[in-house]
Amino acid sequence: MYLPKMMMALFLMQVSVFAQAQLRIEITQGGDDPTPIAIVPFNWSGAGLLKEDVANVVAADMGRSGQFRPLERADMLSQPRSSKEVFYRDWRVLGVDYLVVGRIDSVNLASVQTSSPASYGLSYELMDVRAQKPIASWKIAEVKDLRAAAHHISDTIYQKLTGLRGIFSTKLMYVSVVQQGSGEKVYKLEVADADGQRPRTLLESSEPIMSPVWSPDGKRVAYVSFAGGRPAIYIQNRFTGKRIKLTGFPGINGAPDWSPDGQKMAMVLSKDGNPEIYIMDMKTRALRRLTHHYAIDTEPRWTKDGAALVFTSNRGGSPQIYKVDALSGRVVRLTFRGSYNARAQTSPDGHDLVMVHRENGQFHISVQNLQRDLFANLTKTSLDESPSISPNGSMVIYATQHKNMGVLGAVAINGSIKYLLPARHGEVREPVWSPYLN
Repeated sequence: MYLPKMMMALFLMQVSVFAQAQLRIEITQGGDDPTPIAIVPFNWSGAGLLKEDVANVVAADMGRSGQFRPLERADMLSQPRSSKEVFYRDWRVLGVDYLVVGRIDSVNLASVQTSSPASYGLSYELMDVRAQKPIASWKIAEVKDLRAAAHHISDTIYQKLTGLRGIFSTKLMYVSVVQQGSGEKVYKLEVADADGQRPRTLLESSEPIMSPVWSPDGKRVAYVSFAGGRPAIYIQNRFTGKRIKLTGFPGINGAPDWSPDGQKMAMVLSKDGNPEIYIMDMKTRALRRLTHHYAIDTEPRWTKDGAALVFTSNRGGSPQIYKVDALSGRVVRLTFRGSYNARAQTSPDGHDLVMVHRENGQFHISVQNLQRDLFANLTKTSLDESPSISPNGSMVIYATQHKNMGVLGAVAINGSIKYLLPARHGEVREPVWSPYLN
């Protein structure tokens, strides 16, 4: 969060001691009039129990979108294996609008000594209960990761019913801090599924890590690390772990953000004496200074067309959001409500600006429509920060406080559904939603 009187607050974040940062879902506000849907347990043709309940993962995904209300499994009158076994009357009685049934088969065995399949085949169908007919059916020839396949199924069904691409197969990146037995802190950069499951640590350090961002293709990440005792920007391959130091100028090196085409990196540097926004050519490493002002300019984020960046500046006397043309450097002010607006990001369609807004001494996640100048607070808690918009523009992930602990929260951009993603043990901060990864 931007603090104009303390430049080092660009890099220092308040953290508490915590342990493993696997996240869980706690829905705090349901959607308005969600569509009833039933996800029937998928029929498994093999022996033994599967490691993942595919239908349960799909139901949780659909419910978390805020647009659907999955039927509880205990309330189902039957569990058909295909559309041929469906009695639509039973589902109409339960008030269900849409029905999903599926089947999982063994494709091949890991070895002749085990009955555990090395891969699976998946088929599933979507039915319109009111129209009493199937809408679509799909087959996946070979699956090795059932949980990933379940998220893919959720994406497919969600897009079929809403026309909007799903985000269930995307990832979340966030920063956590773990206390060792010696009392020393270990900072972690972690990536998890969009539902907070299966976290994987990309980096551990005894020094702070902050401002993580994804490359447009999701293969690399950039972040600020204090390894060596001073801030520097690093780029790391999230699969191989290989990393390079991008900048290490005297003073501030912070707030990196890739351009949509991946060819440039915006950042904040104070190498010339004042925090200003620069653009680096990722091929030549050539730097171009974009802003020229005695105030603090920070937190640059590219617009989705790559033509401009939004950023935070106190050049008007208090932190507000501005937009700067990436070529000409022309600056215009975007926010005028209140004395504090910071950490902004534009939606994928460019219509909305999501930011941290201070109101009555409390920090909320807010949205401003740039076309009609409408403004709304998406959250009501007192210390919300670091918003990041999902790649389909439907949800915002952010950091907040819950029961005196740092947790992640998510809210629909229309404010309909809210949920928390606290760590099972401890605290998490600085979430960033990935781009689409396939």
